[in-house]
Amino acid sequence: MTPDLNPDSDIDQFPGFLIRRVHQIAVARFSAQTEGHQITPVQWAALRRVQAQPGIDQSALARGIALDTSTIAGVVERLELRGLLLRKPSPTDRRLRTLYLTPEGLALTAKVTDITIEVQNWLLEPLSELEQAQLKSCLRKVIDRHLEDPSASEA
Repeated sequence: MTPDLNPDSDIDQFPGFLIRRVHQIAVARFSAQTEGHQITPVQWAALRRVQAQPGIDQSALARGIALDTSTIAGVVERLELRGLLLRKPSPTDRRLRTLYLTPEGLALTAKVTDITIEVQNWLLEPLSELEQAQLKSCLRKVIDRHLEDPSASEA
């Protein structure tokens, strides 16, 4: 059932507004906690995905962290320039470059992953374990439903 939102509803009744505010709070806390590491949430997500899937190509990485290919190109370039990521030619397709963490990238990913877990726990701390599970389940359901919809934008 769709909530009955009308144009006169206060903005804080709109789910999109609430989701954006939670995201802003999460990013602000992440940035404060990782200040000395000079890393963004998107860069951490890219490193984490490459850690989980060494040899992933840039297009698969973009899909895996829900970014477009032009955005991921800049992310990968910055991580490579910092010595956190290596790009190597694919052994099976010369058009592709595969991605690997450097030892420095692996160390930073481990540090920032610990911080990210703390941030996520802090963010959801006001909720009970059941409410946390329900929130994640509901958000996953919304995401999955709209990704099935061909008219949904690829975000």
